[in-house]
Amino acid sequence: MIILGILLAIAVGITLGLVGSGGSILTVPIFVYIMGVDPVLATTYSLFAIGVTSFLGGVRGFITRTVDIKKVLTFGVPSLLMVYITRMFILPLVPDVLIIGPYAIHQNNALMVLFALVMLGASVSMIIRHDERVEYKSEREVSGGEITAAGGAVGLVTGLVGTGGGFLIIPALVNFFRMPIKRAVSTSLVIIAVNSFFGLLGDLEKFHVVDWQVLLSYTVTVIAGMFAGFSISKGVDGSRLKVIFGYLVLFVGIYILLAEFLLQ
Repeated sequence: MIILGILLAIAVGITLGLVGSGGSILTVPIFVYIMGVDPVLATTYSLFAIGVTSFLGGVRGFITRTVDIKKVLTFGVPSLLMVYITRMFILPLVPDVLIIGPYAIHQNNALMVLFALVMLGASVSMIIRHDERVEYKSEREVSGGEITAAGGAVGLVTGLVGTGGGFLIIPALVNFFRMPIKRAVSTSLVIIAVNSFFGLLGDLEKFHVVDWQVLLSYTVTVIAGMFAGFSISKGVDGSRLKVIFGYLVLFVGIYILLAEFLLQ
């Protein structure tokens, strides 16, 4: 099953390279259901793997001069602060067992249900928004409050479920700021990397229980897939691919919900 998980990492990387988002949202389910990692620890694995991968993708963006540094600062800083606050202060407050009326829900189950709901929301966004690759003539100026709110929302999701948040960042940059898609992808990868690394700062105490052989093997495979995705993207309609991937995310989200409720 470890080998299957690592093979699936290729698909995660390819999607990340093609559309700048989406692939990371499959990482936690792969670690939990395929590789048998504890759900809470799986979010740490995800932050590391996607953080390192996105960092290298961001470096490529700086080299090709497609990273919007201003957006990284104005959108990314509120996001990374929320990630750190969530991982360091909010998650530790969540009890191991949540009591909701007559029901007792374990933290791991609650985390996976939340993750599934995020996946369902992300899938709808990817399936419906066919026009994300429309090129606008000029970028849209927005207020500081709007930028802070958008960045904070992405950071909260990233901190809670251990994803880079690209499935939220890309729609925000393209549809909200009207940023050209190539710049949006590169900028998204930089913000994902920063968010992931700040999220890891709240998880440093977990590093002693990390299976580094598994995590590094997965990470290297995702990196290889991402650069393959960069090459493939030159001749593939990314918007159509994103819709197809949206249906895959929808299927996985439904599967997680069914699995978690059937286990109760």
